[in-house]
Amino acid sequence: MTDPVGAIFRQPFAQQVAAFRLRLGNLVPSSAWDDLAGSAQDRGFMVAGAVKADLLADLAAAVERTITEGTGTEAFKRDFRAIVAKRGWTGWTGEDTEAGQAWRMRTIYHTNMRSSFMAGRLAQLRQGKFKYWIYRHGGSNEPRLQHLAWDGLILPSDHPFWVKAFPPNGFGCNCQIFGARTMGGAKRRGGDPSKVLPDDWGQVNPNTGRLDGIGEGWDHAPGGSVADLVQTMAGKTVNWPYAISRAYMDDLPASAQDAHSTAYRNLVSLQDDVRRYAGAVADGRTVAPIRTMGRLSQAHRQRIAEATGQDLDNYHFTLDDSAVRHVLASHGNASEDLRGQFEINQENLALLPRILDQPDSIEAAGTSRAGHSIVRFSRRFGAQIYTVALEIQGNKHRMLVVQSMWGRNSPVRSPI
Repeated sequence: MTDPVGAIFRQPFAQQVAAFRLRLGNLVPSSAWDDLAGSAQDRGFMVAGAVKADLLADLAAAVERTITEGTGTEAFKRDFRAIVAKRGWTGWTGEDTEAGQAWRMRTIYHTNMRSSFMAGRLAQLRQGKFKYWIYRHGGSNEPRLQHLAWDGLILPSDHPFWVKAFPPNGFGCNCQIFGARTMGGAKRRGGDPSKVLPDDWGQVNPNTGRLDGIGEGWDHAPGGSVADLVQTMAGKTVNWPYAISRAYMDDLPASAQDAHSTAYRNLVSLQDDVRRYAGAVADGRTVAPIRTMGRLSQAHRQRIAEATGQDLDNYHFTLDDSAVRHVLASHGNASEDLRGQFEINQENLALLPRILDQPDSIEAAGTSRAGHSIVRFSRRFGAQIYTVALEIQGNKHRMLVVQSMWGRNSPVRSPI
C-alpha cells in the first residue's frame, strides 16, 4: 500500500525545514496534545505525554529527519519504536494495542509533516505576493463537508478568512492553498469565482467556539507568526541536500544543538541509511557525494581542542563515498587477520554514528597528505574496538570527514 502523505511531502523544501527547526529550541514537556496552543506551536515542539527532556529530544530528531531528509513513514516508525524501548516510555495513548500504536505513530508523523509543510507554504505564498489565494480540498476518502464546501474558494491574500482557516484545519486534514496573480490564474489552479463566503462566515459555532470545519486547536494559520523569519532562514540554505541538513542550527541554544545532534546520531534510521549508503557504494551505484552525521557537540569540541589545540565551532561529522570505498578496499577483507584486525563491512559501518557520538577516546593522529589535521575516535563494543580516522576540513566547509575505519578484537576484562 502506498503512503499518500509520504508521496506528497517526501521532498522537503527550505521553508518547511526552517519552519520546523524553529521549534527545536523549545522542547515542551506535555501531558496532553493541547498543552501548546495556537501560535505557540510555531516556536515549540511537543508530543503529548512526553515529559522527559531526553525523550523529547529523541522524538524531535526522528521527526526532523523525516522532514529534512525525506526519509518517510517507515523510517520514522523504526525510530519511534526504538526510542520508546530505549527510554522506557509508557503510559502514552495508543501503546496498548498494535492498532493504537500504528495510529499514534501515524498521527505524530502526519501532524508534524503537514503543519511544517503548510507553515513553509505560507511563507512562500507571502513572499510571492500573490493577489489571490485558492483553497483546495485534499481529496481524502472521508472528507469534512465544510472543507469540501471551501474547495475552489478564491479570496484576496489579505482576507481575514486565512487567519482562521489556513490549513491544516484539523488532524488528518490534507487541504492545500495555491497562489495566483490574476483571476484567470486562480481559475487555472482550480478556483471557482462563483463560490463565495456567506455574509456571516466569521461567526463561530457557540458549541465549539470555532468556525465550523476547524478542529479543536487548529484555529490558526500554522507558521503565521513566524512566516517572515522562516523566509529569511530559508534564504540561508544552498546546495541541497547537504547544506539543508546542517543549516539553521546556529540559531538554537547550545544545549538544544547538543541534544538534537546526539539524538540524531542514535536514530536507528540513520544507522540503517549509513548501512545502505555503504552497500550502494560497494555495488557501484550512484550516491550522494556527502552526507552529514550531525553536528559536533560541545563535549566533542572540548576533547578535540585538548588533543589538537583546534576549536571546531559549528563543525559536522560527514561521510563520503570515497571514504567508504577506501574502508571496504583496505579493511574489508580476510587479510585483516594478519594485522590483528577484523573485516569491516556494511554492518560495521552502520555503527559509525554511534562511535562518533560517544567515543571512549579522541587523540591527535598527525596530518593528511593535504596538510589537514587528523584525529582518531575509538570506541569499544563488547570484545571489539573500533577506530575511526577523521580529517579536519576547515574554512567554509567546517567538516570532520571520515577517512578510514578499522577494528580489532580485545578480550573484555572482568572487574577485579
